[in-house]
Amino acid sequence: EWDRWLLMGLIGTAVGMLGFLVHQIIDSLIKLKWDLVEKYLQDGNIHMTWLCVLASGLAMVVFSSGSVLFFCPAGSPSGLPEIIGYLNGTSLQHLFNIKTFLGTFVSCVLAVASGLFCGPEGPMVHLGALVGCGLSQLQSDALGMHLPIFTRFRNSADKRSFITAGAGAGIASVFRAPIGGLLFTFEEVSSFWDIRLAWQTFFCCLMATFTTDLLSSSLYGFVYRGHFGFFEAEKRIIFWVKNLLDLNVLAFIPTILLGMLGGLLGALFVSLNIKINKLRMQFFNSIPKLSLRKASKLLETVLILEVSCVPLAASRGSGRNFLALDVGCILSFPCSSEWGSAAALLVENGKQGITYLLKRGTHEEFGYSSLCTALAFYFILSCWTAGSAVASGVVIPMLYTGALYGRIIGLILVSIFGVQTNEYGAWIDPGLFAAIGAASFFSGVSRLTISLTVIMVSMFS
Repeated sequence: EWDRWLLMGLIGTAVGMLGFLVHQIIDSLIKLKWDLVEKYLQDGNIHMTWLCVLASGLAMVVFSSGSVLFFCPAGSPSGLPEIIGYLNGTSLQHLFNIKTFLGTFVSCVLAVASGLFCGPEGPMVHLGALVGCGLSQLQSDALGMHLPIFTRFRNSADKRSFITAGAGAGIASVFRAPIGGLLFTFEEVSSFWDIRLAWQTFFCCLMATFTTDLLSSSLYGFVYRGHFGFFEAEKRIIFWVKNLLDLNVLAFIPTILLGMLGGLLGALFVSLNIKINKLRMQFFNSIPKLSLRKASKLLETVLILEVSCVPLAASRGSGRNFLALDVGCILSFPCSSEWGSAAALLVENGKQGITYLLKRGTHEEFGYSSLCTALAFYFILSCWTAGSAVASGVVIPMLYTGALYGRIIGLILVSIFGVQTNEYGAWIDPGLFAAIGAASFFSGVSRLTISLTVIMVSMFS
């Protein structure tokens, strides 16, 4: 079995490198966009600031949608349902070829960097499964390649096992959670399972997480920062929360409320998304010509981005310069108006926005109007984006939506009990309930329990 373990390690390492590359390209594109915005802000040209954000987003969305519509239709939209279907016995054409890999990769990084309300998690599962399939079979009809090694794994059972491990490694690389990746494949992805596959999948996920952390320890934006192999907790943990809070039994009351709210809103999200996708299919199927149908799907993604830029356009029209830019991205929101604060939340990219919502000690940073406005806007737009013609995931939108209504509950507690500074009342913090709300909505939409708990612990601590 040494060759099977070796192959699992190679798949994990390759997926870890791929996950690192995805995040680096996304961060570099976002930094490039906001560097251009900062230049126009310093010149005081608000109109060009808004135009720069919109034009750069439109360019990335057009290429992202075009790559899955005209280059690899099998890469749209997230790939996760297709992987689950394949592992449960459904045969799908072009799901594991080189064009699907390239198209999904390009579409994913451009869609996330463009400003659409989405994340790279679903496509990373697909990309990890593609790596697992490619490295285990080592043959490609499109490339005319049939290498004479690992030939004993060229059967459906072993192929399915390596695809399962690759999918788990994709989740592990994104969330830096090897145990979460293993539990995700066990709970959500695969129906064919045994103890041997569990250990090998865990090893694959461990290698993926280690590789991503190792590369991220010294490289940022493809620039060497030194300290290779030094794992800083603040950089390794995705949503770093420095301040720990002592737990009070009274905190379970709003936690139960958030759990119920997450289930109700999660069911609403799924139901609304199903209806939107049915309407989408009916509309596009009514267009007889294939080229016009694909062009219409591309125009839909452009329309989604334009609607997503409405808060920025409104703030531009009001003449408020609410964008405060630090090293390449928005880090603070110096806005006195409720609408400006809501707009700033929506303009912020997903990971940075969630980090800011989870920040401790910012009891009155956002008011009810800004949080409720951002919640309604983000909920609808993320639901509309899911299923559009780009390779995208919904984990970041789920966490963001949950963090918004969790912070609203925390703000209600602050309004009732006031800002508590003593150790017994410090748990009344909107940032704490934003984290609980993020977990509740994630669970309400995905129906995950055990793997979700492990993933959330890995992301927040």
